[in-house]
Amino acid sequence: MITYWIILLAIAVGIVFIAEKMNQPYPTFLVIVGLIIGILPIPGLSEVKSYAATDTVFQTTVIVIFLSALLGDASLKLKIDELNRSKKPILLLSFVGTFLTFLIVSFLMYFLLNLPLQHALIFGALMAATDPVSVLSIFKSLGLNKRLSIIVEGESLANDGVAVVLFKIALVTTVLSITGTFEASIEFVKVVIGGILIGGVCGFIASRITSKIDNYLVEIGLSMVLFYGAFDLGEHFHVSGVIAVVTAGLILGTYGKNIGMSDLTHEKMDSFWEIVAFLSNALIFLLVGLEVSSINFLDKGWLIIGSILIVLLARFIAVYISLAFDKNIPTSWKHVIAWGGLKGSLSIALILSVTPEFEGRELLLAMTFSNVVFSLLFQGTTLKKVVALVGVR
Repeated sequence: MITYWIILLAIAVGIVFIAEKMNQPYPTFLVIVGLIIGILPIPGLSEVKSYAATDTVFQTTVIVIFLSALLGDASLKLKIDELNRSKKPILLLSFVGTFLTFLIVSFLMYFLLNLPLQHALIFGALMAATDPVSVLSIFKSLGLNKRLSIIVEGESLANDGVAVVLFKIALVTTVLSITGTFEASIEFVKVVIGGILIGGVCGFIASRITSKIDNYLVEIGLSMVLFYGAFDLGEHFHVSGVIAVVTAGLILGTYGKNIGMSDLTHEKMDSFWEIVAFLSNALIFLLVGLEVSSINFLDKGWLIIGSILIVLLARFIAVYISLAFDKNIPTSWKHVIAWGGLKGSLSIALILSVTPEFEGRELLLAMTFSNVVFSLLFQGTTLKKVVALVGVR
């Protein structure tokens, strides 16, 4: 098993190097190479492909191993004062925008493409949020306006947890009723607030501990315990582990660094998590390509095309409506934010977590994978051109 991961890592690092030399976003290259490796019979890689394309391996590595590290790294480097200056658009996009996307996608999939209600709700939840892994890795390479980048990053971190909550509620929803909607709303609030509380407490405790220590190795180790521990604790108490990690990372990255983290520790910790995030990103996007190659897309063409158009439409409507409440956001920014609503590994990991016995799982898999690949290969590669076209600096 270790040999397989070494081979995958070697391929991923090599592809990233080539992508950087060509001045292109590496996630796109990694997905393409993963698809090629998965489809073509390459000598010596058959066992690696079989292992990497296993649903359990992908779901476990992304959710359990990589996601907490990536969210922790991103939230650790975001400053609360910067987020506070852009809190209105971030909150509008994360909650209003995400929920609108969920409703529009679910409604259109149900009424236009005749998906069963539960399947439409599940797919709506899967497509509701932008994926932090995809968004952060591509947007960082564009060198956009600082405030626009903060808004995009903040949304991708916050709406991620919201979408996970919606997904879990959709999995057990078979009919819509006033009582059921009320209960789902209460559950939603509980899961979100619970994640914030657990992440806040863990982040505060870790920050106080770091103020008593002056050893960057110990403090980096503590940050690992914090991110993985906050996620696991959140899931244990049936609240959002994703929101718990983001909250914990924000507190450690601001309060913790201010009260007792030396400049050396600050520098070493940022460097450590930057390396971890890079390796996680590289492996995730390669795995996406390998996983897509194992999905059966036959006889689903029109449904797949229809789902892609619906998701794009829903994203644009949701962004423009939610940001209509903030008059300080330029129209050109709205275009970039809407087109930059990339889907990625989280959506795939969530749908793979659904039991194989679930009726309709194969169709949901095909539509989810198709939207992720379209998002990365088309939206991701044209985002720089869109930025130039609308004149964003």
